[in-house]
Amino acid sequence: MSRPVHRRPEYHKINKDLFVLTYGALVAQLCKDYEKDEDVNKYLDKMGYGIGTRLVEDFLARSCVRRCHSYSEIADIIAQVAFKMYLGITPSVTCNNSSRTEFSLILDKNPLVEFVEELPAGRSSLCYCNLLCGIIRGALEMVHLAADVTFLQDRLKGDRVTEIGITFLKKLDEKKCRRKK
Repeated sequence: MSRPVHRRPEYHKINKDLFVLTYGALVAQLCKDYEKDEDVNKYLDKMGYGIGTRLVEDFLARSCVRRCHSYSEIADIIAQVAFKMYLGITPSVTCNNSSRTEFSLILDKNPLVEFVEELPAGRSSLCYCNLLCGIIRGALEMVHLAADVTFLQDRLKGDRVTEIGITFLKKLDEKKCRRKK
């Protein structure tokens, strides 16, 4: 029996509503497990970081994007390709400084909060979607870019839009990141 030569891998899509509801249940459980919002935020960021470090390989394989030559190109790829590919939305990108190292992703619609009306009582400093910040930070680190990723505005906290800030800190030394053989 011969094996097919050029077979594309199959990608199974999960139902968006199922994912969003499962994520909501996860955040609810974390709120029960941790008393402080800061602890929940750190845990969501840590989980997102782990996802981002693995997701970047899938993204690079499926998107066929070429090497970026500026931070603004990277921010555009994150918004126009990655968010569209994984969340089905395309945030707008704004540059926040003259050195072009700080960018904002403006989400008019955030699919993770589709079934959430407001934050739980007493959880005003909870960053419900902090998982996204960890995912972006982890993926960027895997392509040798250190970045600070935080929520600047959140509709769940009464803001007009949801805004994720990305500050590129430095390009990591590839020699230090490569494994020794």
